[in-house]
Amino acid sequence: MAGPLAQFEIHKIVPMEIGGIDISFTQSSLWMMIAVACTAIIMVGGMWSKSIIPGRFQNLAEMFYEFIASVIRDYLGSKEGSKYFAFVFTIFMIVLMGNLLGLLPYSFTYTSHIIVTGALALLVFFTATLIGIFKHGLHFFSLFLPKGLPLAMAPLIVVIEIISYLSRPLSLSVRLFANMVAGHTMLKVFAGFSVSMVASASVGINIIGLLPTLLNVALLGLELMIAFIQAYVFAVLTCIYLRDAIELH
Repeated sequence: MAGPLAQFEIHKIVPMEIGGIDISFTQSSLWMMIAVACTAIIMVGGMWSKSIIPGRFQNLAEMFYEFIASVIRDYLGSKEGSKYFAFVFTIFMIVLMGNLLGLLPYSFTYTSHIIVTGALALLVFFTATLIGIFKHGLHFFSLFLPKGLPLAMAPLIVVIEIISYLSRPLSLSVRLFANMVAGHTMLKVFAGFSVSMVASASVGINIIGLLPTLLNVALLGLELMIAFIQAYVFAVLTCIYLRDAIELH
């Protein structure tokens, strides 16, 4: 039986190399494409009919839309937040689909790789920073000097604020990556225990051997909840970083 970390290994489907750089099409790339296709089917297909009384499919699309719209209203306001709806919604769906599709048997969780979560975090970080600079110019850097701060403490606080600001991509990416790796590893370990116990149990005590299977079902439900929570947290932090850049809080 493969080890619990084998599920995170990258395997090439179509090997490709250009100028000594490996750009092979892997199972991670495949599941990213599947995530994009699923998102397109939900959003475009769900809103195709635009019925006054929505069906289940349209309800699902509207639920995702309204959920992110409410998050943006809470953190950015309706007027200012509408400018960034597409960006936040795209980030949310990329993370959510990566988390959810990774729970399917024989799938691949691309959000369990730090290179993916790191790229998303850097995208959010640089987007928020550039928005802040374009909007406020050099005044943007007053973000690192809180109002009312005593001048004597300024050198220390500015350094702390800069380090805190630069650590945002790291904390944002590691949080998602670590949760996905830990959760999927735990599921794999407990699933292995369940198979071993059921296989070794005699006919008379098969009920006891099946108890870990019930635990697996509970863990799967927990992972399903975490998949939504992590996507929500990523979207919320994206909104917070955008708000900091816009309002210089």
